[in-house]
Order: sequence, then structure tokens, then C-alpha cells
Amino acid sequence: MADEPGLPSDAIPLGPDVGASPGQRRAVAILEVLLCSSVPTQLSIGKFMQAAGWSFEPAPSLSAVVILSIADTVVLIALMILLTRAHGESVRALWLGDRRPLREAVVGLLMVPLIFLLVGFVMAALMRLIPGLHNVPTNPLEQLATGGPEDAVLLGIVAIVAGGVREELQRAFLLQRFERHLGGATAGVIVLSTAFGLGHYIQGWDAAIATGALGAFWAIVYLRRRSTVAPMVSHAGFNALEVLRVALGPR
Repeated sequence: MADEPGLPSDAIPLGPDVGASPGQRRAVAILEVLLCSSVPTQLSIGKFMQAAGWSFEPAPSLSAVVILSIADTVVLIALMILLTRAHGESVRALWLGDRRPLREAVVGLLMVPLIFLLVGFVMAALMRLIPGLHNVPTNPLEQLATGGPEDAVLLGIVAIVAGGVREELQRAFLLQRFERHLGGATAGVIVLSTAFGLGHYIQGWDAAIATGALGAFWAIVYLRRRSTVAPMVSHAGFNALEVLRVALGPR
């Protein structure tokens, strides 16, 4: 099959995409980005939990956060696998590439100190230049880890599974849609990192900006290495150490 003009060879439509126009593929990509943004899945799971008797007001309990996050992770990963295979594409190629997972895991671990430096630099710069962005004195998510060792362990599991694992698999899936059909990799990094930061606005606008910077960092790492293992390990390691810091910090 000859390469289609304007598309890289690995973006040639496969499976049900054969014969689709660029506009149709773009529309499908937009729909898949929305479906796998976590908004529809979390809203649906949250409604189901409320119908089952769970309350999210005035604030969700740790148990509700754990169930919602793990359920969303399972549903979202299954959905991304289904959509990837529906296009006749390889899940392994999308998430693992051709790099050795063990070596990528080591790279991810080595990135953890760099990530702490990045967050520290961004937060310090914002505090000095725009102190008003620090509008949440106490991070509401951190409070969930201060109830005792059991709470810290549960929050740590959520931070690793729903944060480190789900979010990096999700980031790679969404980046591929932008790279192929929605304006390119740069547009994907900007849009997804902005959305990633805004998703953490309840922690304060300074934290949202720092989180957005982290999202851009992990997105660039994936695009350069074409494997989710390094960003996944570094993300999970950062989250786990943050939960440990909060759990062992002053009450």
C-alpha cells in the first residue's frame, strides 16, 4: 500500500479507517479524545456510585476516591485497548514501542529527582513572582493521607495506579490522536498539559501550573522514547514519594 500524502507511514488508516476521509478521521479522533479524557467515565462511575448509596458531598471520602479512581482506571484502559484494536493497531506498539521495559524503568527512576527539582523551581518562581496563585493553603488531596497509615497506603495505591499508570497510558493514547489527526504533537502537548493542569485546580492555581509543566515533561519524554514505561515509573515514583512526604509530615 502506498503512503497516503500528508500522513506518516505509521498513520496509514488500518481496519475500519480504510477509505475514510481526513475529515472523518479527524472527527473520530476528537470523539476518542473526549471519550478517553476521563470526564465521561468518571461521571458515569460517579453516578453509579451515588445510585448505590455513596455520597460525594460536601467532599468525597477516601474510600469513594479509591473506588472511583480504580474503577475509572480499569474502564479507561479497557476502552483505549478496544479503540486501538478497532483501528487495527498494536497496543504494545502504542505503549511499549521497541525499547526494553527494564531499561526504560531505570530511566524513569533516574528522572524522579529531576521531577522534584522541576516542581520545586516552578512553585518557588510562582510564589515569588505571582504569590496570589497560591490560593489553596491546604491541599485537599493531601488531607486524605493524614488519617493514619492505612489512609496513606490507600492514597498511595491510587496515586500509583490512577496517577502513574492510567494517566501515562492515557497521555500516550491521546497524544497519538493529536499527532495523527488533530494538529500534530506540539498541539497535543499544549492541549493535554493544559487540561492536565486544570484537572488539579482544586489544589491551587500554582499547583495546577506546576502539574501542567509535569504533564508537558512526561508528554515530551513519551514522544522522544515512544514508550510509556519511563514516564509511568517516574510519575508513579513522584506520586508515591509525595504521599509519603505528606503522611510523615507534621500534623
